[in-house]
Amino acid sequence: MKYSKKISILLFVVGCLSFAQAQSFKLTDPIAVNQKIKKGVLPNGMTYYIYPTEVNKNTASYYIIQNVGSILENDQQKGLAHFLEHMAFNGTKNFEGKGILNTLQKQGAIFGKNINAYTSTDETVYNLDNIPSKDGGVVDTCLLVLHDWSNFLSLTNEEIDAERGVITEEWRTRQNARARIYNQLAPYYYNNSLYADRMPIGDMDIVKNFKYQVLKDFYKDWYRPDLQAIAIVGDINADEIEAKIKKLFADIPTPQNPKKRFEIAIPERVEPTFKLALDKEISASNISFMIRHSAEKSTNDYAELEKSTQRGIAFSILNNRLAEMAQKQECPFKSASVGYQNYTRLNDIWILSVAPKPEKQAEAFAMAMNEWVRVYKFGFSKGEIDRAVTENISGYENYLDKLNEISHKQVIGMVKDDYLNHEVIADPKAEFEMVKNILSKLDSKMLQEQISKLYTAQNRVVAVTGVENEQNLTQEKAFDIIQKAENDASLQPYVDTFEGKTLLGDLKIVPGKIISEKKETAIDATTFVLSNGVKVHYKFADKNKKQVNLEAESLGGMSLFKTEDLPSAYRSTSLAMMSGVGELSNVDLEKVLKGKIANSFVTINSLKEQVTGSANVKDIETMMELVHLRFVQPRFDAQMYDLLKQRLQNSLKNRENDINVKMQDSMSNIVYGKNNPKIRPLNQKYIDDLSFDKMKAIYTDRFADVSNFEFYIVGDVTPEVLKPLLEKYIASIKGIKRKETFSKDYPKWISKKIDRDVFIKMQTPKSSVNIAFLKELPYSQKNRILNSYLGDILTLRYTESLREKEGGTYGAHVKAQLTKDPVAMAGVEITFDCDADKVEHLLPIVYKEIDKIKKGEIVAEDVEKTRTNYLKSREDAKNFNSYSMSVLSNYFEEGYNMNDPATYVDIVKSITAKDIQEFANSLFDKADSMEVVFKPLK
Repeated sequence: MKYSKKISILLFVVGCLSFAQAQSFKLTDPIAVNQKIKKGVLPNGMTYYIYPTEVNKNTASYYIIQNVGSILENDQQKGLAHFLEHMAFNGTKNFEGKGILNTLQKQGAIFGKNINAYTSTDETVYNLDNIPSKDGGVVDTCLLVLHDWSNFLSLTNEEIDAERGVITEEWRTRQNARARIYNQLAPYYYNNSLYADRMPIGDMDIVKNFKYQVLKDFYKDWYRPDLQAIAIVGDINADEIEAKIKKLFADIPTPQNPKKRFEIAIPERVEPTFKLALDKEISASNISFMIRHSAEKSTNDYAELEKSTQRGIAFSILNNRLAEMAQKQECPFKSASVGYQNYTRLNDIWILSVAPKPEKQAEAFAMAMNEWVRVYKFGFSKGEIDRAVTENISGYENYLDKLNEISHKQVIGMVKDDYLNHEVIADPKAEFEMVKNILSKLDSKMLQEQISKLYTAQNRVVAVTGVENEQNLTQEKAFDIIQKAENDASLQPYVDTFEGKTLLGDLKIVPGKIISEKKETAIDATTFVLSNGVKVHYKFADKNKKQVNLEAESLGGMSLFKTEDLPSAYRSTSLAMMSGVGELSNVDLEKVLKGKIANSFVTINSLKEQVTGSANVKDIETMMELVHLRFVQPRFDAQMYDLLKQRLQNSLKNRENDINVKMQDSMSNIVYGKNNPKIRPLNQKYIDDLSFDKMKAIYTDRFADVSNFEFYIVGDVTPEVLKPLLEKYIASIKGIKRKETFSKDYPKWISKKIDRDVFIKMQTPKSSVNIAFLKELPYSQKNRILNSYLGDILTLRYTESLREKEGGTYGAHVKAQLTKDPVAMAGVEITFDCDADKVEHLLPIVYKEIDKIKKGEIVAEDVEKTRTNYLKSREDAKNFNSYSMSVLSNYFEEGYNMNDPATYVDIVKSITAKDIQEFANSLFDKADSMEVVFKPLK
């Protein structure tokens, strides 16, 4: 996909532009290719891409893109494309067994995060992300991994058998209600073509029983250089990498008489189709109206860019309308959207998606259809188009400002589109010139013509995810709604009622003063004290160019409220955000902010009130205006209160169908008790306890004292620009100078030892294991780091024992943390899904691994892998402004300097196996413990 397709919708956010200098282009003018990327093809047919960038200093990412997916499987191979993906991590020519993982984990990489892969119907992609790139030996190792993935997987019988269980458990974990609904709808989505029968996870009977040679044949047939591309992105020397590629990958043989890499077109269909899919565990309905098209092959020229730009703007305006409608209580849908997208290699789709409110399926579909028909009949208002153009231009400008900050994953996305879909990787500056020309000529008729072409009579599908015991949309009603909308003579053009409103309106601001300024040389920061008592800690940071971030917080939060007030307290900031700010409704606020990259949010959490903001540096004043208004002119709209209550009420309906909600509610009741005063579950009593007046009063009280907030500002903004803004927008807010802190009365477990089996009706039987330990321990940097070591080493142990050795789970997740407030508490949580028949066998293994650590039986390599990862992650973090924000807040809140090696790096380097053993014993001995296992009710 070219740049414009990727970001025209995502980056609709700032600025304006004169089109006086727009160039003239012909429809056939090609889009210029990005010269920063080096692309080539080896004699054996393998394609390579190299893109040097310092966005993450001293690291590089390595990908191999296989033009191979589950669509290429025959009936005896269903699931083997995905099985091969797993086998790539289970032995290759140069990396025996788990050699790839063991080798790269020593460089600080984490399996599942830095080392991973995915399989889809048409492609399989492997990645090694953010691996150190300044050691030539490590670079060579990563290239050797790609080399082996290309043509040299070991595929030993023993490893194949060991992986069967892991994939079966992956299937079990993923086989939820949504997956079962998809299986019902797929034949209709794909008109009974091969795509409907080639889900990558495959057929578990085949996965469990296929003969070894069947997998090896699939590998031999399809994993070959003419269907492969490798991509290296990062802090590298492109010429050196290219030379290494040409030398290393030359030994991969050119395929002789290879099988043809076929592509499947979804068959044409004149008559529309309809399917209602039901599942006992579905709690909310959904409607999709799809129209399939033959895929539009990329021409990579001005004409294609014009088409995609016009479509992007048209759909974005329509989706803005639908979003506005959803903010009204009487609207029958929770959300709705329309778009056009790639679907398969040979097909695209136009799709209208609607999420109805309970018992409102027909009304929701009708309203969304009417708005679609209104658009293609009458088009768009000038104001809508002008705002969308401003967004588009601003998005490009912001992107061009930050070209050097494009992430490795973004580059890889463009590489995949170039290799798999033949969409050129465009030169963004040259493409922007074309886009300016396109936008300078834009009018409603063009947009109408562009999207109307997509609304054709053939290849239509209406797919409904229904809810049992609800009045679900029928075929007759759905087709009737479509016909009536298309022939509704009463439809009128959209009226754009927005007029030139401003953010501050008539608000008069009397600026305050900065009364003192203190340099914090230890972290190269400055503290400003304002005339209203506010402290603002500021640090310049330009790792992310032209970006500014603000955080402000005060102590108190939910901990200060009585039980009956908790619902209103929790939802008070939601109501404020839904209502807009100052004189502007949320709808008008969004329109006022079109063309600006600036935002501000407010939250109240368990212990704090927080205000956050971010902006492009040229829009920093808009961000400060928003922050000012969050304090002095918050808005509380009674209609938004009614909508908020309606949404909560709707979420209660059919809630009992959702198995995950059942588990969460059961877990809360088991651990905290049904009537814990600090825990308010979402039920009818919760909704009944909500009060508009109380929510408004709580918000007003919590944000009444700006002097009790500590502000932190980090970014690419100079003191000369910042200081006047602080005086005008922060120092001008009146404070009452109260001193508050949070309450230490936190929710506690009902027992020191909790052990429960919970039986639940479920469509796909499985057990979900939840184990946790909790204990008060002294808070210190060393203890915090030791707790992390413990959790990450347990993760490595469970990956080896529960997943690889036993094949008992797709993955065990371990969360370990030491919190400081309201009391210093260390905790370890272990969760995983598994076969219900295996749970009693796997549970002892969980505790056995803990006991080994307590006895000092700690694998030395695990300690070193964890240490290396922590040190690498710390260095990686320094590439972003967010690290500077952490430096600032930790220095003033926690009293330590992150940049001082003694506070982190020295501790990480000094940790020994004995330290971890001693910490484990101090945590697990006499800790509160919980084991809750959910099992299927037979």
